[in-house]
Amino acid sequence: MPLYMTQFAYTAEAWTTLAKNPQDRTEAVSGLAKKMGGRLVSLHYCFGEYDGVLVTEVPDDVSATALAIAAVTGGHVRATRTTRLMTAAEAMEAMRKAGGAGYQGPKK
Repeated sequence: MPLYMTQFAYTAEAWTTLAKNPQDRTEAVSGLAKKMGGRLVSLHYCFGEYDGVLVTEVPDDVSATALAIAAVTGGHVRATRTTRLMTAAEAMEAMRKAGGAGYQGPKK
């Protein structure tokens, strides 16, 4: 199954709630991933534009999109960005395929 990295940002209200009542969201996110036919690989919090990152393994792009949509419907997530992750072997396959394409850029 493919891996997906989803970056997320909480709303100010969510941070207020979490500051007053700290909660480990791992179990809730894991349950959501299972409902999409996959699993939560890891959940991390971070600095910067996004508040956290989760890596999930789900069957396909539709499932990954559904997971992101379901996560924001609760109203505590203000933004997400999901990226399909490729293994080194998948990237190598893409490189080989691109190398054999024979595409030529614009001529000068």
